[in-house]
Amino acid sequence: MTTPRRIELVADAGRLFSLEAAWWDLFERCAGATPFRSPAWLLPWWRTFAPGPLCTVAAWRGPNLVALAPLYREEASRRLLPLGIGLSDDLDLLVAPDAGPGVGAEMLDALSRVAGWDALSLEELAPGAAALGWAAPPGWRDDVAAQSRCPALAWGDDAADPGAVVPPGKLRKLRMARHRAARRGAAVEAATPSTAPAHLDALFRLHAARWESRGEAGVLADASVQAFHREATPRLAAAGLLHATLLRIEGRVAGVFHGLRRGRTLHAYLGGFDPAFAFESPGTVLMGHALDAMMAGGAGTLSLLRGEEPYKYEWGAVDRINSRRLLRRTAP
Repeated sequence: MTTPRRIELVADAGRLFSLEAAWWDLFERCAGATPFRSPAWLLPWWRTFAPGPLCTVAAWRGPNLVALAPLYREEASRRLLPLGIGLSDDLDLLVAPDAGPGVGAEMLDALSRVAGWDALSLEELAPGAAALGWAAPPGWRDDVAAQSRCPALAWGDDAADPGAVVPPGKLRKLRMARHRAARRGAAVEAATPSTAPAHLDALFRLHAARWESRGEAGVLADASVQAFHREATPRLAAAGLLHATLLRIEGRVAGVFHGLRRGRTLHAYLGGFDPAFAFESPGTVLMGHALDAMMAGGAGTLSLLRGEEPYKYEWGAVDRINSRRLLRRTAP
């Protein structure tokens, strides 16, 4: 006999943090979930920002968490929004393969009983997202629209090196950058759980230098964003979800690559380089190194995340479209 599901509304931060062990178990059972949906990412986000009252929904079967919708209420707009919004490129829900039919309907029914909101805005949903498949309750308005372009490179098991996916012009630039860097004794170092904080310091410094050279601040200029990454990065590293490297040239940090990886997908999240080493193209060298590392394991994907910056297409990336689903409920 199947154990019935139990739906829980989580409105208290203490209770949210107490879910961490069960959340990790659910995350591990959701093979397609990205690090953006892990507690290593979302709990530090909530601790740092907490922009409105929690309105998270958890579905349980016995002692096991089988689905989780980490949401909060934005009071000014009367919307329910996902935790991680603004800094995350994947904001889908977590739904275990054994959650069973009807779990979405039960969770939406629980939300319908909560006062103080008019719309549920499900953001940055990749193709095939669980949140795109749930049926809207009767009488609710349901609108789905394209939201973000997320260029990515993908390859099969027969791809031996970056030349299989990178256009010839960019490949020549990669070889040239590697040659120039090698002549100056360049070396790539991978971050470990113990070195992740120092890696992050280098990222903050070089990211700022890059944007200041353009007369802009950059996303990491905000102290709260830095605080978030200082908590999240060691957690990601400890969970094996961090793929971070730095390039040293003549003993100095010339560039930093900060990525999140799970399985055969690597998300190129942030980077920075010292303008003094522009001739050696540290960003190109580190992106090439990331490709090499991923392709050595067979078929995979390098996601360059949201945005239509020209450099992404120079690498041969192809757009994948994220969607926003807006559910407007009838009055409770």
